[in-house]
Amino acid sequence: MISREKSDVDLFSPDTFVVGVPHDAFAWLRVHEPVSRRSEPHGPGFWAVTRYEDVVAVSRDPELFSSWRGSALIAELPPGDLAAMRMQLIHMDPPEHTKLRQIVNKAFTPRMIATLKDHVEQLTKAIVDGVAPKGECDFVTEVAAELPLQVIAETLGVPAGDRWKLFEWSNRLIGMEDPEYGSDSLPDARTAAQVALMEMFQYAHDLAAEKRAKPAGDLCSVLVHAEVDGERLTDIEFNMFFFLLVIAGNETTRNLISAGMQALCEHPEQRARLLADRALLPTAVEELLRWVTPVMQFRRTAMRDTELSGRRIVEGDKVVLYYGSANRDEAVFGPTAGELDVGRAPNNHLAFGFGTHFCLGASLARLEIRVMFDELLRRLPDLEPAGPVERLRSNFINGVKHFPVRFTAAG
Repeated sequence: MISREKSDVDLFSPDTFVVGVPHDAFAWLRVHEPVSRRSEPHGPGFWAVTRYEDVVAVSRDPELFSSWRGSALIAELPPGDLAAMRMQLIHMDPPEHTKLRQIVNKAFTPRMIATLKDHVEQLTKAIVDGVAPKGECDFVTEVAAELPLQVIAETLGVPAGDRWKLFEWSNRLIGMEDPEYGSDSLPDARTAAQVALMEMFQYAHDLAAEKRAKPAGDLCSVLVHAEVDGERLTDIEFNMFFFLLVIAGNETTRNLISAGMQALCEHPEQRARLLADRALLPTAVEELLRWVTPVMQFRRTAMRDTELSGRRIVEGDKVVLYYGSANRDEAVFGPTAGELDVGRAPNNHLAFGFGTHFCLGASLARLEIRVMFDELLRRLPDLEPAGPVERLRSNFINGVKHFPVRFTAAG
């Protein structure tokens, strides 16, 4: 029996998530207060939405629950920052969101992603080749981060030698409240994030100029020559697109691979099933997505008074969708919702969101995850933790910073 006290956990503080996602608290909330009022420092507070059906209901109604009005971020933004964020896809509502998304949709269709399979397999093999003879490594920086970084750099047209700039910018922006990447002091963290953003925007500006002069078959070339309602993207619109694709293209997949491998290490019977039957890989990928849920939450803002699970929501209220809680909802996933099952089917998880803002790169992420785990299970079947896992200090990304592992060295 989960006590009421556990439900009082501070869902706004990034410190809460350093030790792991508070699944016990979410389990209590789903049963007793599926839409619960939460406080926050320096803000008006928010509604935490923890049940699957409520997360879906909010996600499928952007006219009522807006991404644009207050952004998709849980924290309150200064007016200038909010205006800038509204130029980015995830902070838009239809029809603006629909028009802008159409520019890049073709690059991420399942058919287009299928053409990348052989290349992703080659990249993955080279990454594992690099660590296999060592017998140990930091799984995050040497394995999990490498594949999505290489793929998103190639997709965008970023030179391979610059890919670690993307990694560093991503860490400093997403991990701005983590002492390793930014600061655990909010004013200092915001300053560090602003510096990282300026560096990224300057790089994007220079890259855009290069692609305008010499277009290639990459996504940045598409973006600088694309038109919306007869007009080209402005510099800030291009920069915001670049920012989104860098973060979404490397941060989430990296953390899924890292935390997914940690989950398999912690559930050896499930890893044994995969080792014995590689045909389970497709369902295992979906189960790891459900289990880890790299993006823990996004925010919406109520556009008018309404009701959700019996709670009165007032126009302007913040409504925060907790995908990781929805993904362990017993009403959808049954009595084994809190167990890892690599053969789970069906598995209609919400790790990629739902509705208008369903993840653009879902097919690419699935390909990268499946290919990487296939190679790791084959080449490093006895991989195990070699020290404590260091988690990201964040209330947004379910992140792993460092994961020391060891395995039998192989050529």
